Amino acid sequence: MTLIPNSETDAAYIIRNAAGDGKKLSLCGGNTRAGFGNSAEPAEIMNSTGLSGIVDYEPAEMVMTVKAGTPVAEIETTLAANRQMMAFEPMDHRGVMGTLGEPTIGGVFAANVSGPRRFVAGAARDSLLGIRFINGRGEAIRAGGRVMKNVTGLDLVKLLAGSHGTLGFLTEVTFRVLPVPQTVETIVISGLDDATAAKAMAAAMALPVEVSGAAHLPQTVRFRFLGGALPSGEATVLRLEGLAASVSVRAEKLAAVMEAFGPVSRLGLEESQTLWRQIRDVYPYSDGTLKPVWRVSIAPSAGHQLVAALRLETGVDAFYDWQGGLVWMRMEADPEADLLRRYIRALGGGHATLLRASDAVRAQTPAFEPLPDAVAALSARVKQKLDPAGIFCSGKMGYASPTAGGIL
Repeated sequence: MTLIPNSETDAAYIIRNAAGDGKKLSLCGGNTRAGFGNSAEPAEIMNSTGLSGIVDYEPAEMVMTVKAGTPVAEIETTLAANRQMMAFEPMDHRGVMGTLGEPTIGGVFAANVSGPRRFVAGAARDSLLGIRFINGRGEAIRAGGRVMKNVTGLDLVKLLAGSHGTLGFLTEVTFRVLPVPQTVETIVISGLDDATAAKAMAAAMALPVEVSGAAHLPQTVRFRFLGGALPSGEATVLRLEGLAASVSVRAEKLAAVMEAFGPVSRLGLEESQTLWRQIRDVYPYSDGTLKPVWRVSIAPSAGHQLVAALRLETGVDAFYDWQGGLVWMRMEADPEADLLRRYIRALGGGHATLLRASDAVRAQTPAFEPLPDAVAALSARVKQKLDPAGIFCSGKMGYASPTAGGIL
């Protein structure tokens, strides 16, 4: 059964009743990340799609307030009409997760979804200014405001972003938007191995040319991008955005430096937009399978070392975003969670999140990086305050109860 409240009052009523009856609720937006997270207790689905619409938007202020169930596509269309955008370019999970539905803006912020521009523009939570949500007691809470300098409740705003529906039911979000760049160009360096590509991307980021995207696409995935139209060999791609005259000058400077690493070619506006959308949406692994897919955050200089070490022991395919600091991995068979996380620790630390897997794999594999005891205890206390009965997405993020020793 799916519960679809049509107002904040309806949502609060449903949650109060669930808390009183001891029922569990699985909170979602368009359910495009269905199955993500740890195996959770059976629960009624409660989604936000009935709470839809733009509440307030003044393009001159570059701030938008919308109801949480508003489709992302509707927001992007409205912003595009005013040459504006969400700078964190949220990923569409439907391809890689094999799901249907329509992504909602509440789901984007609840999962803190970010794309290739993350390392220069920040994550989704960095654009989030204010929220309204219903806690586990059925109480409506407002935090933050319409401008960044209004810090009332700001920490609560950041806390809900990335909580995956385990702390509260988002009903409204206010976020910052930015102008759409006049043009986009991509510099492509061909034929670099993973280690050399990491050096090339680091060199590019050190230049005063304002690179807004840096990814490396090994030969195993390169042919999947742009319908195979990228030059032969591995592709290291660097994005430049802004005014046309500025991009042209910066591209010349960047291309001249990158020629020391390998053959250089350039992509124009339309090809660049398609390429970075495919990188954002992990297009090579939108393959219709349930082969385990990991999202690994690690130091940019260590990403290629991690992949090389894993390949000595297991079957793994991978490509790199965020200058190598985000590694997308598809395992050929077993998820190898212990092996992966052991190597991450040996390389200085990071986070491995299991994005896609079969139900059987999820039942045995922690989807999120295990937390240190002190952080786990703090997380459990936060969960206890906002959702004392533990009715929201129980077990999804594995909050260990410091008092009962169980999972909330």
